[in-house]
Amino acid sequence: MGEENNTETNSDPNVKYYTLEEIKQHNTSKNTWLILHDKIYDVTGFLEEHPGGEEVLLEQAGGDATESFEDVGHSTDAREMLQQFFVGELHMNDRKKDSSKDVLITTSTGQSSWTTWLIPAIAAAIVGLMYRFYVLENRSS
Repeated sequence: MGEENNTETNSDPNVKYYTLEEIKQHNTSKNTWLILHDKIYDVTGFLEEHPGGEEVLLEQAGGDATESFEDVGHSTDAREMLQQFFVGELHMNDRKKDSSKDVLITTSTGQSSWTTWLIPAIAAAIVGLMYRFYVLENRSS
């Protein structure tokens, strides 16, 4: 339990690397590890102090809590506090390789964003012109 794998070639030799299998073993209230952005944190000593309650951390224990952590919107102070719990990084072979998916989502959102304001703007202009025409027609009658 807790064996580290330091066979990385392009990495900091001072950082310990853990596999997902090793991290999954740390899933109890007496031994609680979390993965956040491919970094491993031992939050066992923080369980009772966590403002959201220890249950929230225990639900994610031994796994990747990045999405849950970001969904809550933790403060800068909370992010800085994490550093004291840092134990290592996720082994390169276990890291998610979905960056191309993120790029597609970002690109797609960027392309459709101009239509979200352009279509309503055109509709408002047409309605405005129709209203002016209607008002002017009624005044001249």
